[in-house]
Amino acid sequence: MMKQIYAFESIQDYEIYKDEIHVLNKKLTAYKELLINQFELKEVPKSIVWTSSKIATTVFSQVPVPAYTNRETIYMSPSVSEWKAFYLSQLDDEELENSDEIQYIKNYFHSLTIDDVFCILAHELTHHIELFPDEFEEERHNSIWFEEGMCEYLSQRMTLPEQRYKELRENENSMIKLFKPKYGGFSLDDFGADSYNQTSLASIMLNYWRSAAAVHYLVECRYEGNVMKVFSNYIEWHENGRQQPFTEYFGVEKF
Repeated sequence: MMKQIYAFESIQDYEIYKDEIHVLNKKLTAYKELLINQFELKEVPKSIVWTSSKIATTVFSQVPVPAYTNRETIYMSPSVSEWKAFYLSQLDDEELENSDEIQYIKNYFHSLTIDDVFCILAHELTHHIELFPDEFEEERHNSIWFEEGMCEYLSQRMTLPEQRYKELRENENSMIKLFKPKYGGFSLDDFGADSYNQTSLASIMLNYWRSAAAVHYLVECRYEGNVMKVFSNYIEWHENGRQQPFTEYFGVEKF
């Protein structure tokens, strides 16, 4: 059982977050069982640190995303309003003409609910399944797109209603269309630890959108919904010594 640790600056702050934490924990219990039964989750992290977006990104880490995990602990902002602000901030300081597409993106982020925030928490727990051979202590310099994309795919596809998942895919495809020409001039195989050193939040998040799009294509188009077949091929590529770029092995260079 994961310990619950609360890292807020005051009791008043905790009171603001407690209802969202309760809902997220309840949903996590069901999702954890799904991962245990279907995706080889054998060891869960020891704790979840619930905290604010500010503390997550300035005290516990310098990475500008207020949710992350290591072998022992998940760090997470539970706040729907903070996540809305986070996603909308991707558009800050970007030269974007006002258009129907931009308005659609903004409306989507304004519409986020606790279900969408749960996908983020579920993503972090999905990193702990045994189907990913990379260990947490190993340096992850590149080709992390599959794990990040699969964590996105499973946490979203397995928890969101069909229509909401469709809206999410449409929104992320719009973000890719907007930002890939500016920030995406490299192979997904180059997505690695150094990618988090970018100054633009959109340039960091673009790696996740592209990875999720690639995995969605693999599972639902190439492998006709058979996610375990995708994992089987991933493990085969790994055990054979990663002899070719992973995007080439899976035929997803276009992403």
